[in-house]
Amino acid sequence: MASTSSPRSANAVVLGAQRPRVSHVPAFSESSGDEAIALAARAGLILDEWQQFVLRQALGERADGRWAASTVGLVVGRQNGKGSVLEALELAALFLFGADLVVHTAHRQKIATNHFRRLRKLIKAVPEFNKRVAKVLQGKGCEAIELHDGRRIEFATRQSGNARGLSADLVVFDEAMYLSDDDLSSIIPTMAAEWMAGNPQVWYVGSAVDQMDATQDGVPFARVREAALAGAAGTAYFEWSAPGDDPERVSADVLLSPEARGLANPGLGIRISWEWTEHERTVDMSARGFAVERLSIGDWPDTSGEASRVISREQWANAADDERINIASGLTFAIDANPDRTWAAIAVAGQRADERWKFAVVEHRRGMEWVVGLAAELQREHEASFVVDTRGPAGSLIPELEDAGVRVIKANTEDYGNACGQFFDAVVNGDARYPDPQPELEDALAGARAAPLGDRWKWARRSPTAADISPLVAVTLALWGARNGGGVPTVWNLADFVGERASEQPPAPAPQLGGQTFVPLDQAPAHRGLFRP
Repeated sequence: MASTSSPRSANAVVLGAQRPRVSHVPAFSESSGDEAIALAARAGLILDEWQQFVLRQALGERADGRWAASTVGLVVGRQNGKGSVLEALELAALFLFGADLVVHTAHRQKIATNHFRRLRKLIKAVPEFNKRVAKVLQGKGCEAIELHDGRRIEFATRQSGNARGLSADLVVFDEAMYLSDDDLSSIIPTMAAEWMAGNPQVWYVGSAVDQMDATQDGVPFARVREAALAGAAGTAYFEWSAPGDDPERVSADVLLSPEARGLANPGLGIRISWEWTEHERTVDMSARGFAVERLSIGDWPDTSGEASRVISREQWANAADDERINIASGLTFAIDANPDRTWAAIAVAGQRADERWKFAVVEHRRGMEWVVGLAAELQREHEASFVVDTRGPAGSLIPELEDAGVRVIKANTEDYGNACGQFFDAVVNGDARYPDPQPELEDALAGARAAPLGDRWKWARRSPTAADISPLVAVTLALWGARNGGGVPTVWNLADFVGERASEQPPAPAPQLGGQTFVPLDQAPAHRGLFRP
């Protein structure tokens, strides 16, 4: 784009807006913001007006002393000084609010380390603060500052998993445009106890999300934004941005507008010069990049999860079958488990008389100890084969299965890739059906993603804490086995091996998943399943 910039004097005239264009703050009785601002000033951290505004609003308290906002979102372009807001917040959490644990996370180690160093420097600048420090950990990936009374702040990358298992009073997700649901699921559960008895707060801070950047996720960040725009209680949100909701459709007038640039950059004329933003616009960035990075006009992701599903909800619903149409040939079972082997599944597939394929989950429950026994029982009754991915979590069961007389079809990596492709095609093209409802499969599909597998793809288990997709992998393998001659040519009544789930509750509380009850093997009738009249 040709440089037709505003006059060079714009830097002296245009100052960044000190109030956000978009904001939502829940009602509060009083605020600890001024105390946090004064505490930062003692360490030599003098905050801009907009930074003070964020702290005053975000640290509002209800009449009972709890934070009015348990969730805080802040969207502001780079180099405007968001790091200083977090430094003031974390100083106050440690030395003013009495937080036992603060966790500061970033998507890269360098960012977490730099923030640790800045905060450490501020603490050292105040002798009263510094003498309360008992120890400082500075190893790569495990930076931490601990006080003599045990209170501490830890700095971690989200991929490292260092925050897992920690019960934190304050969690900061820096660079939240890179935050994924997997990252979130490994950290947020640590705060469950604090929500009951403590006063926790979670901050999501970053630039606008750009879905065109393959390294970004930003779905959790987008959910915070949507909640705030909907007026959700308990959520405070501050967004400095130029008007617009599509970075591909920002006009040249907006790109050049001093007013638009000021709305998106509270540090303009204070921390960032007009000349520098012009250099970015004309040299460093594309028009889209400038719209996202400097004007904070984001390409925010769909938070429903539909966009990331491999098989859409509509496609899955179209494959539902209310009728108990029997399998006429090719009956084949399959076994799979999740990576940490805490859940396992057995599934069945075969071909109906009308030549469409049928698949279903036979059993899905905790642990692995029940699998071989049930497989052997099904083998004796139905003389069918069991497909197992030799490199999957259930592969270790193959020797036990064979010792128990189970006929195993060993699927290799290439077979698994073919199975995933065949399953997708059969469901989407209407060639395969499942008996409705199948809640385990719905949960698994919602959490499963596609991952590369050579020149094929496979179902990706996103993390041990995400949805258990073993039922999905099991039906995928079972269908592959049935389609590739793994089964035996006879007619099978589905009710023979998949019955109604027991309605009575076992004496002990049963594990829950997806709203369904899973009954221990020794307390349920044989061949339970999800087929219902």
